[in-house]
Amino acid sequence: MPLVVIQPSYGNPAARRHWKDTLDIPVDFTTHPRADLLTPDQRKQLNQFHPSGAARFWGATSVQDKQMERLSAGDIVLFTGKNHVRGIGEIGVLFRNAPFANSMWTADPKKGSWHNVYSLLSFTPIQIPYQEIWALPGFNVGDNFMGLRILDSEKATTILDGLGIESQVDIEHNRNLHEPVARALRSHTDVVDGEAVHTPTTRYALRERELVVHRTEALLLQEYTQSLGIEQPKRLRTPAGITDLHLPSPDGSEVVEAKRDSTRRFVREALAQLLDYASHTPEPAIRLTALFPTRPTNQNLALLHRYGIDCVYRTHPLTFERAAAPEKTRTGMMLFWQGGQPG
Repeated sequence: MPLVVIQPSYGNPAARRHWKDTLDIPVDFTTHPRADLLTPDQRKQLNQFHPSGAARFWGATSVQDKQMERLSAGDIVLFTGKNHVRGIGEIGVLFRNAPFANSMWTADPKKGSWHNVYSLLSFTPIQIPYQEIWALPGFNVGDNFMGLRILDSEKATTILDGLGIESQVDIEHNRNLHEPVARALRSHTDVVDGEAVHTPTTRYALRERELVVHRTEALLLQEYTQSLGIEQPKRLRTPAGITDLHLPSPDGSEVVEAKRDSTRRFVREALAQLLDYASHTPEPAIRLTALFPTRPTNQNLALLHRYGIDCVYRTHPLTFERAAAPEKTRTGMMLFWQGGQPG
């Protein structure tokens, strides 16, 4: 799993100049005099990862030398500033080179050169308010993410899942696991355990691509919680994953799963996830709700209702309608949700 780095990068004029110079546009690293500042090995790595001859770059001063030594290709960087995640990228090549860094950025008067340089395999400008991160399990309301921070594995998993970030390392890892199985089935040979064929070299065979950040569900949830008057929505970490919305009450809890489409595929995904989450809530789950941007078909509504699951869908801006499961069905299914047998 890739590491996740919180990188302040937009909070002051100098950082915003750096952003404009080396994140808004790729930097040509092949022309004189900048190319001459690279070592042969650095030039070779950059050409391998960025065959176009240009890349987006960021850097860190000597204060972060030890932190930067922990990072490698494929790790995820959240670029933050002014109460938002403003960009998300995947690290490509990392190296230490003060002259090359100084050719892009003016050295800090106190901390010196931004000599810990890294290129970005992908970079996606985005606007994610800190409130979305604060709502995730393990994060604190009011944390403004000051200073470079490498998240522990649990928080890294939480933030990637919670913000809908699909990393290239995970895609490559899954491909390595699935391809041997598919190949064995095609050729009628024995299936080899996928873990046995996974090797760390995947991390160094990455190429530039667009980073995938799924935002539709998050925007839908924002609007839904706003319609309910909820200022600080909460999410719950369970062994089955992270819920999209957790609404506790004295009588029990409601678990909400949002999907970006209301077609059968997404209805079935919501159904499976809600049933998986339900048995892990700290309070008994008394309502499971699937949230969609449009109304599902009658057939898909019936599928949800068969398991006692409500459907909420958007009808107009800040307006949602609930198609509730029959009360008798929902009540009868609650024991099943909680890991027992339906009544």
